Amino acid sequence: MNRLSLQPVLYVIGLLITVVGLAMLVPGIVDLAYGDIDWRGFFIGGGFTVLVGGMLITTNRTSTITMSLRQAFLLTVFGWVFTAGFSAIPFVFSRLDLSYTDAFFEAISGLTTTGSTVLIGLDTAPPGVLVWRSVLQWLGGIGIIVMAIVLLPFLRVGGMQLFRMESSDRSEKVMAKVNQLGLATLAVYVVLTVVCGVLYSLAGMTPFEAMNHAMTTLSTGGYSTSDASMGHFDSALIHWIGTIFMAAGALPFVLYLKMVRGGLRPLIHDSQVKAFVGFLGFVTLFLAAWLAVDEGIGFFRALTLVAFNVTSVVTTTGYATTDYTLWGAFAVAAFFALTFVGGCNGSTAGGIKIFRFQVSWTLFTSHLRRLISPNAVAPRLYNGQPIGEEVAGSVLLFFFVYVGTVGSIALLLGLWGLDWVTAISGAATAVSNVGPGLGPIIGPAGNFATLPDGAKWLLSAGMLLGRLEFFTVLVLLAPRFWRD
Repeated sequence: MNRLSLQPVLYVIGLLITVVGLAMLVPGIVDLAYGDIDWRGFFIGGGFTVLVGGMLITTNRTSTITMSLRQAFLLTVFGWVFTAGFSAIPFVFSRLDLSYTDAFFEAISGLTTTGSTVLIGLDTAPPGVLVWRSVLQWLGGIGIIVMAIVLLPFLRVGGMQLFRMESSDRSEKVMAKVNQLGLATLAVYVVLTVVCGVLYSLAGMTPFEAMNHAMTTLSTGGYSTSDASMGHFDSALIHWIGTIFMAAGALPFVLYLKMVRGGLRPLIHDSQVKAFVGFLGFVTLFLAAWLAVDEGIGFFRALTLVAFNVTSVVTTTGYATTDYTLWGAFAVAAFFALTFVGGCNGSTAGGIKIFRFQVSWTLFTSHLRRLISPNAVAPRLYNGQPIGEEVAGSVLLFFFVYVGTVGSIALLLGLWGLDWVTAISGAATAVSNVGPGLGPIIGPAGNFATLPDGAKWLLSAGMLLGRLEFFTVLVLLAPRFWRD
């Protein structure tokens, strides 16, 4: 008998929500400094969260923490769910008077760095609420990076076995121990956030705006301090800084650690990075040229608009400087397609991820070669590594589940009377963790406030499914998982 013990799972969840509770002090202190009464909600919510987290820690403490594969699945799913559940508490206690449904939607959207919002009037919102949204995305971003680097590859999720860092593979093992890897990644994350914030401030943002946008840019989250998102800042320099750091957040953070040790070579020669940068550059130049001709504007203006908004959607950040759906039917179709792409593995970005497109293309061309020359030997390689049958199967299955999930959520959203543009783009943006959808309701100029509560819970589930790469959640639905 192999009984499934929840003790180590609850212990780590206790640690996670304790960190969240302590983090609530930050926006509480900000509200105190600004003289806003919302500080009480953050201190009450933080105290309650720390109390619950402390109880879980003390009642489940063990001398050594070891975790089986099944326990790792449980920790991954319930860690995100409980963290979001407690993170929603300050929104409920704020003077915005949100229901728990809206509060949970805002919290899960922040932690998964999706960026969809139900809040209206951000320009006059309590400063603590704005900071809390940014902190959630920043914490979610580092959590996503560590999960993608350390945990998901070992859970064999969606082809991520390619990125396993085993003791037998010293060439890919950047750090000897997981805790060293986590701390080094956090250090890089903090440095890039600070640099981004300083540059935003020098470009014209206030320190408050720069701090918030730095956290939500590098985490590719997209929460802003204004209803107009980054369109609030009429500055090409700010938009180009945002473009660069959104792209930086969508690159593999392990490569940043390698760069510290060996220069730019690891980043320049990585197959995934080259494909990501090449794709981003091609789409940006093509759409900029089209927009300049179609709208009759200068090429640099068109390039600035397109570079920012395309990078925002591809990296699943979700910022907007303009309502690009007003550019015409071609732009709407293009941005809808870009919703699915995503950034690199081991980054804060969501979406399908560039490496899966690369693997799928390799499998496609290999199959064509075998059809033409059945006896030819055509090795299937990704970044110099052979693509095994297990990886190939999991990547193709990921695409199937991805499309099936988006389609299912869109159909269910239709039950609430949502038009097909809102339904399909809402499903896609939730699963891809992008943020804004298409259409007048949830497009770049709208938000999710008017959606029915049931639709918000469904979209929240879609955000979590997409962020955890589907199989991490779906495996819990299998009866065999719970058997001894």
